Amino acid sequence: MDFLRIGDKLIDTQRVHRTVDQVLSLRQQGYSQQEAAKKLRLERSFISRLENLGEVRKGKKLGIVGFPLQNKDEIAGIARRAGFDFLLLMNDEERWRFVKDRSGMDFFNEMMGIISRIRECDTILILGSSKWIRLGEALFDRQVLYMELGETPIDGDVYLDPKVFQDLVNNVLKKGEDEL
Repeated sequence: MDFLRIGDKLIDTQRVHRTVDQVLSLRQQGYSQQEAAKKLRLERSFISRLENLGEVRKGKKLGIVGFPLQNKDEIAGIARRAGFDFLLLMNDEERWRFVKDRSGMDFFNEMMGIISRIRECDTILILGSSKWIRLGEALFDRQVLYMELGETPIDGDVYLDPKVFQDLVNNVLKKGEDEL
């Protein structure tokens, strides 16, 4: 156990961490602040303050789909830090493996699941060829933003300048704040 002395109080830091984890888990499961507070014998205002303390951003759900990206891990890191809710980024090998390693029905079912998850997002950022951008606009009745990586068909991985991508993400987030 990790204890911390603050004045005349002895604090169990593991208990604090466990309680915070429980609060966030209940809230993520759909419990209201009041329900979570009652279940854990806390004050609702504590939960509200805890959420405000950890808040990264308010607003709509953001999703990103992009391929074929040479530096997909770097782009994913930027998107995660920005608070994107859904990420589907692949390099060229991964996108072809995704198609080839599944039967027709398995591919169809998985694509329908992915489309369903993307449709939960309010704003979708598509990184790809003009063909996929047009398809995304047709499939999703959401705000679709895009960055064209090349002409269809793109053969091989494309390096996306992280600074250019970060600027795009900053603009997406700024636009979202302006709508609040």
